[in-house]
Amino acid sequence: MAELDTSSGGGHKKGGVKKGKKLSTRVDLTPMVDLGFLLITFFIFTTTMSKPKTMEINMPFKDSTQPTPPSKVKESTALTILLSKEHRVYYYEGIGSDAANPPKVEVTTFKTPGGIRQAIIDKKAKVDALVRSGGLTATDKTTVLIKPDDNSTYEDFVNIIDEMSINGIQVYAVVDISPVDKEFIALTEAANASK
Repeated sequence: MAELDTSSGGGHKKGGVKKGKKLSTRVDLTPMVDLGFLLITFFIFTTTMSKPKTMEINMPFKDSTQPTPPSKVKESTALTILLSKEHRVYYYEGIGSDAANPPKVEVTTFKTPGGIRQAIIDKKAKVDALVRSGGLTATDKTTVLIKPDDNSTYEDFVNIIDEMSINGIQVYAVVDISPVDKEFIALTEAANASK
């Protein structure tokens, strides 16, 4: 609240000019500070905090007492994706376990059209056609094996996991890259360099 100071100047009565009383105003800011803290408190309690955006990855239990047998992946349902340097993505159909008979390895990127998304869509369509024709059981689904190389980037890994979600791939696994897969990459790079 504002106050008026009406105290006298404390002077002696001297003859001559009579001075008027000097009035000073003083504004008390205490209620304004209280109001500011009330507003700050109100906004803190009514604001919703942003939730962290995380990706849920289901990991197998390592503390299990019973060893679970590794699941068998069928060659006809598998698509292997190799993440390499400079955002290159190598992929082939199957598991690629036979180094003497290497699969046809294709090279692509994350760019659309014609990137890795199209390869995943094509593989999913092939598996669905095999299920409809009776070549596979109804429980067989497209299985993607993701193998990041040592020189691949974390961004590429996140992008390929996003592709699994976008394309509705329910069965995928992140696996260590094998020396056989590194040979496949080297052979493919050498073949592309000679073109």
